[in-house]
Amino acid sequence: MRPFSPVKSIVTPLDKVNVDTDQIVPKQFLKLVQKSGFGKFLFYNWRYDKDENKKDDFVLNDPKFDGSNILVTGDNFGCGSSREHAVWALQDYGFAVIIAPSFADIFFSNCIKNGILPISLEPPVVKRLQSETGPIKVDLENQNVITPLETIPFEIDPHKKRTLLEGLDDISQTLQFEEDISEFERNSTVPSVL
Repeated sequence: MRPFSPVKSIVTPLDKVNVDTDQIVPKQFLKLVQKSGFGKFLFYNWRYDKDENKKDDFVLNDPKFDGSNILVTGDNFGCGSSREHAVWALQDYGFAVIIAPSFADIFFSNCIKNGILPISLEPPVVKRLQSETGPIKVDLENQNVITPLETIPFEIDPHKKRTLLEGLDDISQTLQFEEDISEFERNSTVPSVL
């Protein structure tokens, strides 16, 4: 996982609540075994019609949001099943930050484990950010979202912040204790099995 660095981008406003993981990446696309390649399936049923033509009225199909790295969305984002593929699809599409009033717990955890920064902000603040037309900056180190008109602080657990800033996945975190683990193994006796 790469260390998280400040993100400056226009926002993609997805003004929907209770977006579940099956809407983020539908179940029929869960056949890939690697983490990449899911971006093309992101919000598939909202992006495409039955003939696989792009729908004009869906925000991701608007060219003015091409290259956006910040998704600003509604309450309870990532609810439903615990599929990690939803986070992989968002990341593969290009999103590094998701801002919402709240997130489903497992989805929030999957974001951190995969290097996406989920930020919870009050609903009125989220609404203001959804209407931003220029770029905003997300600074994890200082825990701020910076717009042309305001600096908005956000909270994050110190361990999760460190995990993102240092780019530590679960294995990297465990390997930080490799010497202690090796010493424990050297000094432990394994009971014999009869």
